[in-house]
Amino acid sequence: VQLQASGGGSVQAGGSLRLSCAASGLTFSSATVGWFRQAPGKDYELVARRKRYDSNPYYAESVKGRFTISKDNAKNTVYLQMNSLKPEDTAVYYCAADSHIILSSSWNLSNYGYKGQGTLVTVSS
Repeated sequence: VQLQASGGGSVQAGGSLRLSCAASGLTFSSATVGWFRQAPGKDYELVARRKRYDSNPYYAESVKGRFTISKDNAKNTVYLQMNSLKPEDTAVYYCAADSHIILSSSWNLSNYGYKGQGTLVTVSS
């Protein structure tokens, strides 16, 4: 199984980026998928999560209303649309997926069976 994250880059505050996470060897439609981020000197933070078979995604309070997680089952790709970006959104973003993870474990990146390589998002003021 491989997860390939892409779409990071540098943007000014107020701008938008769309991150993509493409999977091979795993079907996103039957997996819980999370987007995490790690800012310099900080712990990993769950930003958005979409549980398998559940259309009600979770968003961290800090990104609610600005970020949207979505799945394209035909392309087996998960996206994180990020709008109204702020300098505090600067971080390396990781996608993670697991077909068997339970909800209580899904807050921690290390509990996911598969993780992408990370993509850097830099937001300047």
